[in-house]
Order: sequence, then structure tokens, then C-alpha cells
Amino acid sequence: MNLNKNVFREYDVRGIADTDFSGDFSFNLGKAFASYIIESKLGYSLAVSGDVRPSTERIKKEFIKGALSTGLNIVDIGTIPTPVNYFANYKNIDVDASVQITGSHNPSEYNGFKFTLKKESFFGDKIKELYNIIKDERYHFIDGGSDASGALKIVDIIPSYIEDIIGRIKINRKMKVVMDCGNAAGCIVAPEIFKKLNIDLEQMYCDVDGKFPNHHPDPTVDSNLSSIVNRIKQGDFDLGVAYDGDADRVVCIDSNGNIVRSDILMCIFVKDILKKVDNKKIIYDVKCSSALRDVILHEGGEPVEWKTGHSLIKSKMKSEKSSFGGEMSGHIFFADDYYGYDDAVYVSLRLIEILSNTNSSLFDLVSEIPKYFSTPELRFECISDQEKFNIMSNLKDSLSNKYSCSTIDGIKVFVDDGWGLLRASNTQPVIVCRIEAKSQENLENIKKILSFNLSKYKGIKFEL
Repeated sequence: MNLNKNVFREYDVRGIADTDFSGDFSFNLGKAFASYIIESKLGYSLAVSGDVRPSTERIKKEFIKGALSTGLNIVDIGTIPTPVNYFANYKNIDVDASVQITGSHNPSEYNGFKFTLKKESFFGDKIKELYNIIKDERYHFIDGGSDASGALKIVDIIPSYIEDIIGRIKINRKMKVVMDCGNAAGCIVAPEIFKKLNIDLEQMYCDVDGKFPNHHPDPTVDSNLSSIVNRIKQGDFDLGVAYDGDADRVVCIDSNGNIVRSDILMCIFVKDILKKVDNKKIIYDVKCSSALRDVILHEGGEPVEWKTGHSLIKSKMKSEKSSFGGEMSGHIFFADDYYGYDDAVYVSLRLIEILSNTNSSLFDLVSEIPKYFSTPELRFECISDQEKFNIMSNLKDSLSNKYSCSTIDGIKVFVDDGWGLLRASNTQPVIVCRIEAKSQENLENIKKILSFNLSKYKGIKFEL
């Protein structure tokens, strides 16, 4: 049996396709997820789809075979971006759950599985339970028979998805946009939607190639944006949009070629959305700039800072009945006039819609947002996961004795008009750091405080 425990992560199952997902792994995972659904009495049908990677079709076929062997019915919804997979849970194709096979923003040799059950994110202990089901061979079958076989049908959901989005967006003036799909899954739907909305579109890397020959499909890494930034600087565009590998995250670039970070983009959305909703709670993760909190308060909203992780933010939005949320990594969620999941194409169109209703440029709108000095997200490697957790435990004790701190997720140390965040990565032996202040001088002061405290531990490599 091929079963690597390390691929069962906090939010998904993720690994190297030709080693971690070879042999009987995908078959057994399909069987395990179907068994979970059957044992929980949560349904009888499952939608399965995948991204454009070379390994995806093989993995998808094996996963479907495994799920069918339990008697569960399967709807194969093809090769699509992750948000289209989420969409399947809301449309009348009669499914109780969905699985997207995708490596997201990782290089082409990676792949993975993202799960949804009853319109809820499937993560944390539920992911770990899939490992246990496979390890213990604790499979369940509809009607109790191990010779069960479900029905398989194929459905093209893309036309419904495109029609749904087009019906929600109203562009009120001509907009000129550059789009970089990174040769990834966004190519399948994004250009067509933009054209149908009469957006003047220039495409970059919008032909599907799962080997990603031009750059890795991760727009949160600035070097992957060099082509689109250069193109914007050469032309006369309103903005640029760049999608990640499965099109659930977007990074936007203004008409001057400046990259607009997700937390700053969220400030623009907050100003628009708080005028329209009754529930004023806005959910965001601990890494986001204080500028977002400032804007939420200024616009009459209620800021709710929460743990990092797209599944955690989505769950918090549902429990708080919030209409909007997001996180620093680029996952942004609209639940005012949309379904509450992360859809990069929809997010970029909401921004274009806002810009089309004003004579201001994206640069102008960003200029109105409070300014802070901040570091990018920094990642400090630890010698092991255990050492990572030991260091974090000790840091919480020592720093909370000296400073005002928040421990929502890791430890956030407040000093003067700024803060320094340290949190354990959910997926790697890494401590994540971000620092922000109103002045460069205060930023450097917080760096010194964190450096002094981190220097006490030999099991971490860091540079501030």
C-alpha cells in the first residue's frame, strides 16, 4: 500500500504526483472519502474534477474508481479551475460533495486534493481521518455490500458557471485589462468571461500547458509577475490580473505596474461592500495590514481578525454570517452576492466593476488607504516540526510577559504603533513572520525585539 502520512495536510492532501500519488493511493483515497460520506450519512453523490497538470487525469480516474467501488454515485465535471468545482455544490447537478484534483500554485510535478462536503470546507481532523480510514482499511459501502458499484455520469458545468458570473457583474465603461493565467486552469474560463463582458482584454500565457513553461503559477511571488508588470508599463491599461494554478487566488497590478497586495485590495472591496450589507463584520487573517482594520472601522464595519487558512476564514465567515472576508495569501471571499468561496475570476471582476463605476484608477483608490511600513511574509526554517512548536510555545510565554500580545494564531506582539507576528506554519517546519509599523524607525525597533527573542533558539534559521 502506498500511504505517506505527510501528504495529509491541514487544508488538503498534497504531494509529488509520481511518488506520493502512485500505485493504489488515489484509488484508496477515493474509497476513503466516499466511505466518510457514507458513514456520516451525508449523501450519495460526489462531483470530481481536476486541473491541467500532466498527472491530473491519471489521478482523477483512479480516485473515481475508488469512490465508485463503495456504491457512491460520481459526477465527472471535467477539467476546470477549483472555483468551478465549488460552484458544482450550489447548482442543480445533485451532488453532496466535491473533490478537485489540483496542485494549486505549486510546480507541475506536484498535485493534490481539495475536498468540499455539504458546501463546507473539509479540513483539519477530517483530512487526518481519511488517512486513518486508509491505514485501517475501514471502508464503508452503500447497502453494506463490498461488491457495490455506483453510477458514473459526465456533466459539463462550465456554461452554467460562466452564465452565473456574467449575470452578476455590470461593467459601466470600457475597461482595458491584461490577464496572465500562467498557462493554468484559469485559461479554461477567464478569457471567455471577460470577452463576454465586453472587457478589452490582452492575454498572456492563456493557453493551457500543465508544465507551466513561462513561470510557476504563483502570483504571490513577485518574480512570477515580471512579464505582466513589464507589459502594463509598456501599454495603456486600467489594470492587470494574474491567477494562480487553480484560479482561487488573484493578484492585481495597477496601471503604473505596481503590485497591489491582497490585504490592500480588500480595503477597496470593504469600502464598496459595507455600503450594501446589514451585517458589518469583516473577517481577515492575522497577517493582514492594520490598514484593513483602519478602513473597516472608518467605514462603519466591525473588524474580526482570525486564524490564517482559507478553510478557517470561510468557516468563520459562515459562523459570523459575514458577507466578506479574505487573507493575505490572496484568498478573497464574497458572500453578499456570491457563494462565499474563493474565486479569483469573480474577485477580479468585482474590482473591475468598482473601477468602471468611478473615474478613479486603481492607483488612486490605493492612494486613499492608510500607509504602513511592512515586511513581506518571512519564513524561518526550523530543524523539525517539534522544534517549531517548542520555540513557539516558549516565545508565547516570554513575549506575553513583556508586551501586549494577541494569540489568535501564533503570537502578535504590539509595540507602539506597530506589531510583529510569529506563527507556526500548518504545513512545514517553518515559523512565519510579518512586521508592520507606521514608520520605518518603529519597524526596525520591532525587528530588533523579535531578533533578540529568536536568537535564544538554535533550532531555527532566521534573518531580520
